[in-house]
Amino acid sequence: MESLNALLQGMGLMHLGAGQAIMLLVSLLLLWLAIAKKFEPLLLLPIGFGGLLSNIPEAGMALTALESLLAHHDAGQLAVIAAKLNCAPDVHAIKEALALALPSVQSQMENLAVDMGYTPGVLALFYKVAIGSGVAPLVIFMGVGAMTDFGPLLANPRTLLLGAAAQFGIFATVLGALTLNYFGLISFTLPQAAAIGIIGGADGPTAIYLSGKLAPELLGAIAVAAYSYMALVPLIQPPIMKALTTETERKIRMVQLRTVSKREKILFPVVLLLLVALLLPDAAPLLGMFCFGNLMRESGVVERLSDTVQNGLINIVTIFLGLSVGAKLVADKFLQPQTLGILLLGVIAFGIGTAAGVLMAKLMNLCSKNKINPLIGSAGVSAVPMAARVSNKVGLESDPQNFLLMHAMGPNVAGVIGSAIAAGVMLKYVLAM
Repeated sequence: MESLNALLQGMGLMHLGAGQAIMLLVSLLLLWLAIAKKFEPLLLLPIGFGGLLSNIPEAGMALTALESLLAHHDAGQLAVIAAKLNCAPDVHAIKEALALALPSVQSQMENLAVDMGYTPGVLALFYKVAIGSGVAPLVIFMGVGAMTDFGPLLANPRTLLLGAAAQFGIFATVLGALTLNYFGLISFTLPQAAAIGIIGGADGPTAIYLSGKLAPELLGAIAVAAYSYMALVPLIQPPIMKALTTETERKIRMVQLRTVSKREKILFPVVLLLLVALLLPDAAPLLGMFCFGNLMRESGVVERLSDTVQNGLINIVTIFLGLSVGAKLVADKFLQPQTLGILLLGVIAFGIGTAAGVLMAKLMNLCSKNKINPLIGSAGVSAVPMAARVSNKVGLESDPQNFLLMHAMGPNVAGVIGSAIAAGVMLKYVLAM
């Protein structure tokens, strides 16, 4: 009878809390969106599955060694940790002290937990290596660079302004998060507001990289919001684009793009990196990997490396990146009022970024003989190439012979550059405060 009781007590169902049950349903929803609706399946599928693994009771797959120690509730071990942190020997007080502690102190406590016999879960290890170090988003950016053609941007450099204008959504969202905090609606710190704001750039790897640096506690919600809204670009953008443009403007036909030489394509990533990195070193990691990937593509002398980065390497890293994000989909971190604020601010950020790009195109048309179709301004958000396809689709609805795809790729690529620079600005000024 005792053995049967022990078996029952060891079952995960006996320890399943309401929060874990909700997060299991959220994870199943992400899997359904990825498989049935094909919403960003490359990321939402591993994120959703990682969420399932993270919320299995008693498995501890997403817990660090220190979190496992705290979950074990051993009075003697809690007393040792509390003495080091100079706080009361209970779990709540220890967590509060850890939240205020320096990273070096947190690392010491983690090592102490390992010395006491606790080990981190496999997802916690994935997170530490892939996101905690910042490596995975950078490798993803290298792969994106290797798949990017700067030709449309170089053929029409004016579209760089459209990509820059679309980043207004990022900074407007930061102000929005701080406004919610100011009025006491939802509490956000400045680093958290900066991490949330990057959702407006529609750039998943950048959002993960920045939130991993500034607000790791919000990483799960930010990543889910970023990739979910990227998948919803065909639903979010068209109403805004149509509301801000007239039928005549949507029918504007742009001049044929000039042919860009191979020399220009090789020089551009090098010049871009030097110009931006020398002025804003904090943007160098993201932009450096992006430009390196693009240089491998355009140089034509390392086709094997370029092919590996575009296919095998980026696919492998995407798996671990998704599972690592899933490690943050635990109830005590995700089921917070902040998550609702993040989801709300995320969709507002997309809307503002889209509107800013369209309005910038209209402004440029006031002082230019060669008119720009304002629809391509919405492609300034860096959801590549989905935002460009949306611009093309809306344009074809007004004029079935007006193909805007290649024109829209210019601001779309510029948006990727802009989001990386915006992330560098956030890191520079937020960490300096």
